Amino acid sequence: MLKDKVALVTGAGRGVGRDIALMMAANGASIIVNDLGSDGGGEGSDDAPARDVVREIEAAGGRAEVNFGSVADYDQARAMVDQATGSFGRLDIVVNNAGILRDSIFHKMTERDFDLVIGVHLKGSFNVSRCAADLFRAQQSGCFIHMTSTSGLIGNLGQANYMAAKLGIVGLSKSIALDMARYNVRSNCISPFAWSRMIGSIPEDSPEQAARVEKMRQMTPDKIAVMATALAADAARDVTGQIFAVRNNEIFLMGQSRPLRGMQRSEGWSAQSVLDHAFPALRPNFYPLDRTADIFGWDPV
Repeated sequence: MLKDKVALVTGAGRGVGRDIALMMAANGASIIVNDLGSDGGGEGSDDAPARDVVREIEAAGGRAEVNFGSVADYDQARAMVDQATGSFGRLDIVVNNAGILRDSIFHKMTERDFDLVIGVHLKGSFNVSRCAADLFRAQQSGCFIHMTSTSGLIGNLGQANYMAAKLGIVGLSKSIALDMARYNVRSNCISPFAWSRMIGSIPEDSPEQAARVEKMRQMTPDKIAVMATALAADAARDVTGQIFAVRNNEIFLMGQSRPLRGMQRSEGWSAQSVLDHAFPALRPNFYPLDRTADIFGWDPV
């Protein structure tokens, strides 16, 4: 499916990124396996996870190279793209998967926690995508796959930094899809439900929470890799600007913001008429303070 293609997968040492790298390699792609090797909060470094993925790909007969750069650094993102073209002669697929978590209730969140999460998720996705964009434009082809989250699309507690970054990635992806469609470049988002290191710290301090965690463990990263590999295939050349959620064996096309209902006054509005007329008329269409679990209220299938 991906024969003769080259993919750069960030955060590919563990979890979802690892399975995407392995599956794309199994389908014929050469892979730049990028992973800084930090812990879930972005601290430290470890080259072993990325090296292990490269060894696994090579043992199966594929081609891969390791990269330890930080997506939050523009120059290091540029080096990833240069490594792909220098080692494999081209670059066809960018998977922006690298991420960290620094959860905190909003009124206790530090500026550093906010900046670090935005820097890896949103700025990192921009850095790698922008560094690949000129190459994709010149070759008149390319595929971007970005990881968003229902935390940003719907909402979750204690994740203001993560929610802001993940919803920002949706806007980034749509902008890339619009701006680069003329060059046959595609850009889509995946919102993954998968058991990984980033959610593996969820406490199991009650029978109900333990049952929830056990259900989450069924949502293995390879289910996400299937969608990423399909999006990267030439047969998906007409799929761009979309948001897909993958939850175990379920695939969802997620909505994008569109008007729900409109109000108009020929004489214009005053603050009082907004309070008296607009808000009461629009209130039935207001969104409640939903969290992801409120919307996905059934067990994974």
